[in-house]
Amino acid sequence: MGYVEEEFFISGTATAFTNVGPLGSDGHWTAIPGDTAAYKTRILVHRPATPSRFNGTVIVEWLNVSGGLDAAPDWIAAHTGMIHEGMAWVGVSAQFVGVEGGSGLLGLPPRPLKTIDPARYGSLVHPGDSFSYDMFSQAGQALRHPPGPDPLGGLRVKALIADGESQSAFRMVTYIDAIHPIAAIYDGFLVHSRGAGGLLGAPLSEPPEPAIGIPSPTLIRLDLDVPVLTLQTETDLLLLQSLAARQDDTARLRLWEIAGTAHADAYTLVSGATDLGKSPDAADLVLTSSPLGAFTCGQPINSGPQHFVVKAAIHWLDRWVRRATPPPSAPRLAIDPGPPAHFVLDAHGNATGGIRTPELDVPIATFSGGGQSGSLACLLFGTTLPFDAATLHALYPTHRAYVSAFNHATLRAVRAGFVTRPDAKLMRAAAARSDVGR
Repeated sequence: MGYVEEEFFISGTATAFTNVGPLGSDGHWTAIPGDTAAYKTRILVHRPATPSRFNGTVIVEWLNVSGGLDAAPDWIAAHTGMIHEGMAWVGVSAQFVGVEGGSGLLGLPPRPLKTIDPARYGSLVHPGDSFSYDMFSQAGQALRHPPGPDPLGGLRVKALIADGESQSAFRMVTYIDAIHPIAAIYDGFLVHSRGAGGLLGAPLSEPPEPAIGIPSPTLIRLDLDVPVLTLQTETDLLLLQSLAARQDDTARLRLWEIAGTAHADAYTLVSGATDLGKSPDAADLVLTSSPLGAFTCGQPINSGPQHFVVKAAIHWLDRWVRRATPPPSAPRLAIDPGPPAHFVLDAHGNATGGIRTPELDVPIATFSGGGQSGSLACLLFGTTLPFDAATLHALYPTHRAYVSAFNHATLRAVRAGFVTRPDAKLMRAAAARSDVGR
């Protein structure tokens, strides 16, 4: 792949924050420094081995600790796109659970760094998540102006884009509204799979520091000086209640909602980590109800095309930050307010509206962000229900008919800006080699 993986420790004194005035739903918050504490954490770096391949952009991902360990869901989802475009990626161990241990959100046994490898990580110190926001700021500062060894090996940074998915997206929202106005470290933000706020959000401060929660809903503040792209799945809108925080696009804000997608899916949990970006396998239907061997869900989990849209989002956010070229606006998913609120479905049970991909417009299955049973984790994984043979034959009496329809839908997605050309090539190849209509 032509990339180098390295790990660095960063240390210093981190600051917690408190609020001046109420934290309103509009996100126009004022935070001031509070207590300080010493910390030592790690960052993980993936960068081009050849400096001439670097495009100047660093994606800085707030590592996700929902599973009781550091995880990099957006690196998994979009690494082939980042590598293709020559970006660097840095994962930041910003939270207590990932370093010291504690309960994750998914009920898995905790695997913090200090337990995984005490000899390597035993010297790390995390003072608590109230300090995580400043630790994330200092990680960005160390990339832009390294005070010691350069984690990027001398690469010239043109843009730092902060990124968080799921629980880390909750942190991104609070960071954008409270910390970015006083830190001004990052040039743009990707908020991927956020909740509404409140209990489905990240507090500004928490015990043993003073508890400062955030309201539900919490919006992205509208006086931003940098771009924010919010990327949401079906699961995020209803189960995580982010529908209440839905916002219109502005000059600095884009909201993309992807039809047929779940909070986590088969690509992220099963096949994505080994994808080298050259095989049409990345577009195949993956049917499993037991991802990672850790969960047994009632139905096969979602195998929708979310990862392709994540790569397009990062591509556009990079252009927005560095060239002032905004991403396309996307239609919202069609939702009947109920009660209860529910998606407006087509004849095949797939959601209407939102960002359309070939898998949704030329379907061979019903892809949903809901409909799952089992553990709490399973509820986040959505479902894939393949069509039976009779339905497939009625839709696509010949293989040629299927491939032709799929290729036309792929072209529409590329022209709309929601699928990149390299991924479109893989998608077309997957359709051509499939047995649909044969």
